[in-house]
Amino acid sequence: MLRVVGARLLDAVPTVLLVLTLVFVALRLLPGDPALVVLGEYATQDQLALFRRQMGLDLPLWQQYLAFLKGMLTFDFGTSMVSQMPVSQLIRENLPYTIELTLVATGLGVVVGIPMGVVAAVNRGRWPDMGARIYSLVGYAIPDFYLGALLLIGFALNLGWFPINGGGSGFLDRMYHVILPAITLATLKSAFLGRLTRTSMLEVLGRDYVRTARAKGAREPRVIFRHGLRNALLPVATGLGLSLLATLSGSVAIELVFNRPGIGEVLISAIAKRDYPVIQAGVVIFAFFVVVVNLGVDLVYALVDPRIRVKA
Repeated sequence: MLRVVGARLLDAVPTVLLVLTLVFVALRLLPGDPALVVLGEYATQDQLALFRRQMGLDLPLWQQYLAFLKGMLTFDFGTSMVSQMPVSQLIRENLPYTIELTLVATGLGVVVGIPMGVVAAVNRGRWPDMGARIYSLVGYAIPDFYLGALLLIGFALNLGWFPINGGGSGFLDRMYHVILPAITLATLKSAFLGRLTRTSMLEVLGRDYVRTARAKGAREPRVIFRHGLRNALLPVATGLGLSLLATLSGSVAIELVFNRPGIGEVLISAIAKRDYPVIQAGVVIFAFFVVVVNLGVDLVYALVDPRIRVKA
């Protein structure tokens, strides 16, 4: 297992460096002057020059790149050009809301999607299967921001059952605020996981060892869960990792729809204002989560299929 973790971490190093380089280059290729965006069109040349010197924008690109790499690798994200607040403080204040939304939405997607896929596979061609397939089709078709707007209008504005905006303060209040956004994201995730689980289960249940287990008189729940679901978990684990990352990225739009605090709202505002340090820190945070999720998926592979540990 340690060999698996070490190998995956080594594989992640060039990926992270490539992401950092692409972020740095892309920001510098954007049209416009960050100093002019921050200070406004009425700023004098002396004020613009002073701002560029303070932010290090007057240095050669290679020096900016080295300083950028050093800061990102040491988690020194610098200071926001706009608010003059430490970027680490902005991340620390807003990231927990995004993680909270991602985890709750993914949890709901797993609780609904995987059992739905199992039931659909066991009842292939019957009404539970048809219902699961219709749900998956609708869940795939409707955009999450549109569904979020519908839920917000129906359950928050008209019925008043849920708050319209904000993230809450205490634990119970935060869970109350996160319900509608989480349901919005979980709808697509449960549709995806349900369809994937159904397909994987149907493939496994048609194999010889499952027929042999039934022929030996094994009870159906044991056949379904011990021989079926356990061996169907590899593609489901991959789908769960992709779903978690998609939920994390999809939370950006949902935070805007529900006017929630979060890293997505911070990033959108920073992009509009060309706030380099905040954008760079946000992308690094997302890249870090990609590496962690991929590592988690690989560990699940190794736990489910011991052959992977041997190959590593």
